[in-house]
Amino acid sequence: MPLPPARLVRAVEGVRTGLRRLAQKLAPAPFSLLEMVQGAMLSQALYAAAELRVAEALSNGPLPAGALAERVGAHPETLHRLMRLLASNGVFAERKDGAFALSPMGKALLEDAPMSMRGIAVLMGHPVHWEDWSHFVDAVRSGEPSLPKLRGMTAFEFLEAKPEYGEVFMKGMGAMSATETEPVLAAYDFSRFATVVDFCAGRGELLAGILKKSPGVRGILADPRVDGNGAAQYLAEQQVADRCEVVAADLFGPVPEGGDAYILKHIVHDWPEERALEILRNVRAAMRPGGRLLLMEMVVPQKPNAAHASKLVDLWLMLLVGGKERTAAQYAQLLNEAGFRLERVVQTAGAISVVEASVR
Repeated sequence: MPLPPARLVRAVEGVRTGLRRLAQKLAPAPFSLLEMVQGAMLSQALYAAAELRVAEALSNGPLPAGALAERVGAHPETLHRLMRLLASNGVFAERKDGAFALSPMGKALLEDAPMSMRGIAVLMGHPVHWEDWSHFVDAVRSGEPSLPKLRGMTAFEFLEAKPEYGEVFMKGMGAMSATETEPVLAAYDFSRFATVVDFCAGRGELLAGILKKSPGVRGILADPRVDGNGAAQYLAEQQVADRCEVVAADLFGPVPEGGDAYILKHIVHDWPEERALEILRNVRAAMRPGGRLLLMEMVVPQKPNAAHASKLVDLWLMLLVGGKERTAAQYAQLLNEAGFRLERVVQTAGAISVVEASVR
């Protein structure tokens, strides 16, 4: 199914925001606030359903709560109460005969579903994630990330020290990232570049998509974990390995040279200003004359009160690493200090934008 144009998506989002605010105004303000406060408990309910793999159990057809409980290893009455809540929120469907069935949202909890949300549901309800957020007020008070103080190490070090949770975290991030690939490919034309370098690209899902859509483009996947993250195998499975070089490259080390376009997807937002500038200057030193820097980030809208996913992710970055999401004006300033000129910000049908810059 083709993606709708970004302009149409923004219009629909505006309507949804307007309807939500209208519903809030029609209810007493304390009740509307109470509904928001209780959202944390709904996250835990989704986490329980994801951990129990309820969606998988319903994938072959509806089941009554008793049979469903036996299938997933849960207490029948307790599971019924969980399912009743999630059905009332559209995640599952409760039938007149008392059985529960998958809804479209429920299907998104299947691990093998297109753009599966199971990984992010497990991350959002994970006890470690909740412990991190229980110290969020400390970050607001101090202006510094609270996780390093809580764990005695940086967020990146903590994920390496706790590989089980690190896997949960990366799967959750992967679930979010997977929703962004098609919107980026639909909104931005990469075919004008001869060589695209995707820096710190993980396995290379976005780069593989670029190469498949633009047969004349060659790619360089640069990541410090290429020896163990399955990038070469993934690119071979996507049948683009013959046009893509895989190299090990550290975020703060030398950047592979020879690219016409350099992609940094959700990299710059992880770092405070000085470290972000160091990354950008390293990339600038490797770029060819006339090359383009393409930052894939959530750009915070400057319109007051505008709803946008960037504003929530921004707080998460504040908590974990001291990074932040930026407005277009803030990106222009940051890029200028690093020796770039902001050319344009290309919105996509998702929350992510392509921030395009050239060398000054």
